[in-house]
Amino acid sequence: QIGYEVIAVEDGQKAIETYELYKDKISLVLLDMTMPVYDGEETFRELRRINPDVKVILSSGYNERDLMDRFIGKGLAGFIQKPFVFSTLVETIKFVLG
Repeated sequence: QIGYEVIAVEDGQKAIETYELYKDKISLVLLDMTMPVYDGEETFRELRRINPDVKVILSSGYNERDLMDRFIGKGLAGFIQKPFVFSTLVETIKFVLG
């Protein structure tokens, strides 16, 4: 709806595999904290291993402060608290992508 092509996957392992295949075409990863196979934290670490400059927005229903304490200084590009409205997602994406 806002001009971006989206690749959706169902779990952390697929996210890592997909990123490895398309990393040169992926500008941003929207990552849920709670996912099957690998959770958001494990997936984030692996994405950063593949590409230390990957831009990741973490999404979670957990307390933002607790999560930010866990990710501070680790290269997280942004955070969006669930539940969120579409306009908040759009603003966050545009902010991260500049």
